[in-house]
Amino acid sequence: MNNKNLELKIKLVEECKKSQLKVVKNLKTAMDDAQQSANEYGPPKDRYDSFRMQLLRKKDMYGQQMEKALNELYALEKIDTEKKMNTVGFGSVVITNEQKLFISIGLGKLCLKTRPITPFP
Repeated sequence: MNNKNLELKIKLVEECKKSQLKVVKNLKTAMDDAQQSANEYGPPKDRYDSFRMQLLRKKDMYGQQMEKALNELYALEKIDTEKKMNTVGFGSVVITNEQKLFISIGLGKLCLKTRPITPFP
């Protein structure tokens, strides 16, 4: 792995962190909104008040998703951007004639504007 590939890896990790922080922020907002809705609804109207319970379950669901997103962000923090890898594994950049892959968390497709990098021979 040459210096261009290490630069690409650093940019990819930074972009992944930005994307994951955006996910965490959105989940925090959704969780706070669900809690606020439950608070505005007030105390349970009777023993079988399912609407308030539904709002609180929604908040808990967002909380679980946020915990998962934070764990994935923590995993991104563990990637050593200076380490040159010769095998495909977590934190490696794989460049083929067809595509470029970054093995990390499941974020989907990221687009970066970089200089062209040639694949390994």
